[in-house]
Amino acid sequence: MGIPSEIKQYLGTRTPIAVRRDNNSSFLIPSPAEDAKMLRSRLCTQEGVREGAKAAAITCVATTIPTLAAVRMVPWAKANLNYVAQALIISGASIAAYFITADKTILECARRNTQYKGTS
Repeated sequence: MGIPSEIKQYLGTRTPIAVRRDNNSSFLIPSPAEDAKMLRSRLCTQEGVREGAKAAAITCVATTIPTLAAVRMVPWAKANLNYVAQALIISGASIAAYFITADKTILECARRNTQYKGTS
């Protein structure tokens, strides 16, 4: 039994550095090179999220216009595509664009940050 960590914070008790668990689950102190790697990976992830959100917004607009136009003008679409189908078409394309773009951006950024030099 022990004092839960939430109560320790209120009591002001401090745990030793070797026992403390932060965002980093390791009790070892990372080297500056590891810190730089973690920072670069976070920046790559943030860049991927930004680019993915931009692609999703553009794809949302680019699929909404033809989908709604087709439902109003094309007889087959008018008869067969209800509101749920229209929402699935638009959101499916947007989600796919987000994940594909974010993945490509993160991989490209990781390749740029690689320290490996080929033996040529």
